[in-house]
Amino acid sequence: MKLKTALILFLLLAVSSAYAQDTPPSADDIMKEALKKASAENKSVFLMFHASWCGWCKKMDASLNDETCKDFFDSNYVIIHMVVKESKDNKHLENPGAEEFLVKHKGDKSGIPFWLIFDKKGTLMADSFIRAEGVGMDQAGSNIGCPAQDDEVAEFIAKLKTTSSPTKEEEAAITARFKKNRN
Repeated sequence: MKLKTALILFLLLAVSSAYAQDTPPSADDIMKEALKKASAENKSVFLMFHASWCGWCKKMDASLNDETCKDFFDSNYVIIHMVVKESKDNKHLENPGAEEFLVKHKGDKSGIPFWLIFDKKGTLMADSFIRAEGVGMDQAGSNIGCPAQDDEVAEFIAKLKTTSSPTKEEEAAITARFKKNRN
C-alpha cells in the first residue's frame, strides 16, 4: 500500500511539474547579463518596464524596432525589458524584483512604459521623466512613457543625446517615427 501511495504521489508531482510555469529571470539577473553584454559591446543599457496588457508599451517596442531607427538603437543600446504590473492571472509573467527596481527608480506611480538608461557600468544616466528646470534625477517628474507629443519626443531625443551620439539624420528619423505614435 505504501508503494502504491508513493507511486501515485510521484506521478502527481511529475505531472504537476510538467505543467508548472517557469519563473522568469530576476531583475538582478537581467541587469547583470545586460551590463555584461553592454561592457563587452561598449554600449549603454536601455531598460523598459512593461506589461502584456500595455498598448503604449507595444508602441514603444514597435518604435524602437522600426526599420527607420532600429540600427541606431541596436548600435548604441542593449535593450532589455522587465515585466511589472500584470493582472492577477498574469502575475507569473512578472520578473522577480522588477517592481522593487521600479520603486527604487521612482517609476512605480508613473505608469508604463517606464524606461531607464544605464551606462555599461550600471550608473543611471537617464530616465523617462520630464522634470522642471533645475530638478534633479533624485525626484520624480512626469513620465514620457512612449514619446508621441512634440515635447515628449524632444525630451526623448535630448536624453538619447546624453547617452549616445545620434547624427542629425538619426535624430530626424527617431523624431518622425515616434511622432507616429500619436495616431
